[in-house]
Amino acid sequence: MLVDSFGRTIDYMRISVTERCNFRCAYCMPNTPMDIGNETQDVPLDAILNFIQVAINAGVKKIRITGGEPLLRSKIVEFIANICKIAPHIDIALTTNAFLLAPIAQDLKNAGLKRINISLDSLNKEHIKCISKRDGLDKILLGIQSARKAGLKIKLNMVPLRGINDSEIVEILEYAIGLGVMVRYIEFMENTHARSEIRGLKLAEILEYIRKKYQVQLFNKETFGPAVLFKIPQKEIKQKLNCALEQDYIFGVIAPHNDDFCKTCNRIRLSSEGKLIPCLYHENAISVKEAMLEGNTQEILERLKLCISTKPEKNDWNANAISKRAFYQTGG
Repeated sequence: MLVDSFGRTIDYMRISVTERCNFRCAYCMPNTPMDIGNETQDVPLDAILNFIQVAINAGVKKIRITGGEPLLRSKIVEFIANICKIAPHIDIALTTNAFLLAPIAQDLKNAGLKRINISLDSLNKEHIKCISKRDGLDKILLGIQSARKAGLKIKLNMVPLRGINDSEIVEILEYAIGLGVMVRYIEFMENTHARSEIRGLKLAEILEYIRKKYQVQLFNKETFGPAVLFKIPQKEIKQKLNCALEQDYIFGVIAPHNDDFCKTCNRIRLSSEGKLIPCLYHENAISVKEAMLEGNTQEILERLKLCISTKPEKNDWNANAISKRAFYQTGG
């Protein structure tokens, strides 16, 4: 079991398998050249498996594969299948922009993937182009439908940006309700790699948009997750959407600016550069790349434990904080 110095059990790893991405989102990497390398420059997936084997043996129960865009890795299906061979019980998920998802959604499910988070910042083609510099909406929606057909558990992620897609907060909510999936709104995380003029919405502002149409009640804080959960009564949905739900609709807001965001944090990250990151909002990191490449299990374990021992009690986030971290390398 891996426990940090504040008594939190660390059993969740977010693993970035590449910093490469086929989008250039305004809040992430808008000014990064489209050609930022190729797969030969990524850490080999076999080396990442060396790390995952050690982490699972040490008590990690949940793994999320991120990027960049993880579906750019040509052997991502085989990689997920290999993780499941190591530990069939593992809770394995993946975060994607869904542009490349449709052709391999069923293969990912067959390989053992259980859950998938899909970024959906707009249902408007022009807004998607504005945010991502890619005409990608049709492929994103096809990817969502393919994941649903394959039986993957889906969550949609939206980053509301003032004056760009904030008018679609309710529309995205209703799209998710229609699909029977959860949507989570993510507060824009200020960072030096984002477009300087963009501004995000905080939790209260997001709720204000939704409350113009729906009654919203606090549900709870995810016990082992970053979101604050809210519910819209089943009766309310039926009246306004003519949509029959079996229960209240639950949605989430990920609000890192809130004081209690870190209390139940149970995760650390492996970046695409092979660095262990104890906290997304701190600059410190510990390289484990060489040990991964060599398959040195003892060194991997020692560095994993060192990373957890340096995990801070809470992030450095405040109203004026701007992170220097590249989220496309760490998976956000």
